[in-house]
Amino acid sequence: MKVAVCTKQIPDPQAPQHLGEDLRLVRSGKALLDDADTYGVELGLRLTEASGGDVVVVSMVPGGETAGVRQALAMGAASAVVVSDERLEGADALTTARVLAAVVRRLGADLVITATESTDGYTGTVAGQIAGLLGWPALTFTRGLHLEGSRVTAERQVEDGVWVVEAELPCVVSVTAGIVDPRYPSFKGIMSAKSKPVEQLSLDDLGLGVQVRERVRSAREAEARSAGTVIEDDGTAEAAIVAFLESIKVL
Repeated sequence: MKVAVCTKQIPDPQAPQHLGEDLRLVRSGKALLDDADTYGVELGLRLTEASGGDVVVVSMVPGGETAGVRQALAMGAASAVVVSDERLEGADALTTARVLAAVVRRLGADLVITATESTDGYTGTVAGQIAGLLGWPALTFTRGLHLEGSRVTAERQVEDGVWVVEAELPCVVSVTAGIVDPRYPSFKGIMSAKSKPVEQLSLDDLGLGVQVRERVRSAREAEARSAGTVIEDDGTAEAAIVAFLESIKVL
């Protein structure tokens, strides 16, 4: 079984962040594997360790950056595919999904695993878009997963509880944090990651002529939150709390 884990390489969240002249996040610094993707990498590794096969890390990034995917390779992934093309600068979620879906087709993957959303984008739409483009089932917001033969059973987190859903391979699964505990790369894993294959692809290699049309027109600082109301209990606190809850129509 070939498992493609879609990952995102993001700027170091501990470093100062700023917008460029195009009002987009500057990504020229050190890139790291998004923490949200470590759960998908770990799940892929556990599935292939139990059923056989390989994990291939897939990423779309400017400048051919590979530092982030090397982290996934150090965890145990067998190889990586990185798509880098100047024409993808400013790519929106659908453009990203088209590129990742094209890589999945090229790989002949049986299962695609993604995070629910990236920590620098938060659209939460890419997994569903990849599935739609491939014509595969999408098991999203998965907090537990079991694979038996070609059947995937997932526990799907919803607002009022948990659904148990099933699909046949091939399919796309997006996972929530906590589905597994990601392993720490060993020293041996870190050293071996340096020699694992990382294929660099362009849009032409994928047969895509993607044109990015999204532009950021304006950006402003988020409004600071105002201080909350402090209620001191002098014997009237209960009435004050009830009045507040009624004012915001909770009661």
